[in-house]
Amino acid sequence: MSEAVVPPARIGRPAVGALGVLALVLGTLQSVVEPALPLLQRELGVSPAEGALVANTLLVTGAVVTPVAGKLGDRYGGKRVLLGLMGVVSAGGLLAALAPNLPVLLLGQVLQGVMVGALPLSFILVRGHLPAGTSQVAIGVVVALFTGGGMVGTLVAGPIAEHLSWHWMFALPTLAVVATASAVARLMPHDPPVPSDGRIDWPGVALLSGTLLAFMLGLVTLTSGGLPPLAAGAVTVAAVAALATAWVAVERRAASPMVDLRMLARPAMWHACVLTLVVTTGLGMVLFLLPQLFALSADGYGFGADTTDIGLFLMPGAVAGAVSDSVGGVAARRFGARAVVVATAVVMAATAVALTSLHTAAWQLVLAKVLVSFAAGVGTTALLAGAATAVDAGDTGIATGLLVVTRVIGSALGAQLGGAILAGGSGPGGPPAESAFALGFAVAGLVAALSLPVVRITRKGARV
Repeated sequence: MSEAVVPPARIGRPAVGALGVLALVLGTLQSVVEPALPLLQRELGVSPAEGALVANTLLVTGAVVTPVAGKLGDRYGGKRVLLGLMGVVSAGGLLAALAPNLPVLLLGQVLQGVMVGALPLSFILVRGHLPAGTSQVAIGVVVALFTGGGMVGTLVAGPIAEHLSWHWMFALPTLAVVATASAVARLMPHDPPVPSDGRIDWPGVALLSGTLLAFMLGLVTLTSGGLPPLAAGAVTVAAVAALATAWVAVERRAASPMVDLRMLARPAMWHACVLTLVVTTGLGMVLFLLPQLFALSADGYGFGADTTDIGLFLMPGAVAGAVSDSVGGVAARRFGARAVVVATAVVMAATAVALTSLHTAAWQLVLAKVLVSFAAGVGTTALLAGAATAVDAGDTGIATGLLVVTRVIGSALGAQLGGAILAGGSGPGGPPAESAFALGFAVAGLVAALSLPVVRITRKGARV
């Protein structure tokens, strides 16, 4: 006689609330860097290109952890893996809080980046312990609180850094992570692992991480003056090409790859990935340049804003970005993803080009962030929704995961390009020239405008 299958234990509001508060705290920890980046650059004595690495290392870790977090949760149990990741995040937060220099801070950010895997693991937990309808509501709560945490981090980074120190920006949220993870451990029942023969593609994870980090470090080297630009460029291209080629080879042969490259052979998917990469690269450049311009001394062409003021200036854009996620799917259903992307490209390109000359008043920069954040959010969400409906139902998770990774890579790429342009336009020990900002905004507009020919070229043979 076969053993009876024991149904998973049901959870109540306290357990869901603990997951939601954890998401809120993680969103806060993830977002404190953006308004404080100019401050961190001054305190650590690093260039804008090196400063961009502080935010981007976290994004890179998130990009490579996201595809495997769900698999780890299925194999070992969502609660067990979630608490393990929170241990890594806590160690990273502590390291960042105590960091005496940039390399140690970067290592802390790398460890903190695994927080991105908490979202799919939270989804596994609520789906396993709640009925279908209730789990959808719980997932919405967790996502909303993570987004809300991003806004909280934008607002509190300045007061914490200015009244305590920048070290406490990482220490206080980390203490909150420890407390809320402990609450999850007490309130959430264990979920049984799901037997699986699929292996975790650790070589693919390592090679993709190496490829992205090599590219970003190459841009820093290119603008640091340590090597002749031609030599630095050649070394960067060679290293990135070698690592990327090895990653593709590993993914094509892996039994359970972290990114199913066969999915990219479908026109709907590679079209959506290219467009997502272009849009988010332009967005990443603008979002990096704006805080830098706010922070420059008001004696020149900047605004002399402190970290608190920068957070307040960035808040309307953060709200617009959060709202855009709910609008993108509706817009895609009504107008089609491609029409939405065209509108996104026009708004982003026009806004970025306008910033090349219209950056003398704070309201101009605030409005610019609202426009590009909303437009990019609507466009990328529309592409995500369009791709999800263009593939077979069983491939939805793979397709959306691939696009989420592409969004992260594009944002990191844009920020690093923006940092490289500012570093290249800075004098010895001096701030970037105004022309460097103008060039950065112009390049961002050009990158966003590339979506238009891409849409035209890929119009046939795609359903997104």
